[in-house]
Amino acid sequence: MKRFAVLLILPLLLGANPAPREVATFAGGCFWCMEHPFDSLPGVVSVTSGYTGGHVKNPTYEQVSAGGTGHRESVEIVFDPTKISYAKLLDVFWHNIDPADNDGQFCDKGSQYRSAIFYHDETQKRLAEETKAAVEKRLGRAYTDILTASQFWRAEEYHQHYYKKNPVRYHFYRFNCGRDQRLAAIWGR
Repeated sequence: MKRFAVLLILPLLLGANPAPREVATFAGGCFWCMEHPFDSLPGVVSVTSGYTGGHVKNPTYEQVSAGGTGHRESVEIVFDPTKISYAKLLDVFWHNIDPADNDGQFCDKGSQYRSAIFYHDETQKRLAEETKAAVEKRLGRAYTDILTASQFWRAEEYHQHYYKKNPVRYHFYRFNCGRDQRLAAIWGR
């Protein structure tokens, strides 16, 4: 126990300050397709696929994809705000969804695939509302919900970084779902 306490206190005694960390949570349809845009951004520490916004504890993929749990497929992003801003993450989020789709995203339909920004504090809420207003000004109606962040449940391991583990299947899914074609039509190349 003493050794553990020393390991926790040692960085403080040496003057080492851990890098600041914040969390952003977004739902943009299939979480496989939402990991990749954030994963390589400088300042992003981690991107995790999971489920949030529902009423079932520790939901499974089968439960969420069947509907009825209230969860949405989501990504939880841990980031260093000294290297990347929440506003930049919002920009990446908006450019990877179809804000005009109220039934899900692309070929995935149902409430579990509807887009949402789950805010963790009042600053995130304000920025989310400001960016949604800007998107609506540019595109018309944006159906993306802005909701208080709730418990985030990590998805099963085979979903984590699916685009890296299964690149052929991932690209086949993206293409057949029409995701990239629709994003280009909305936002340009």
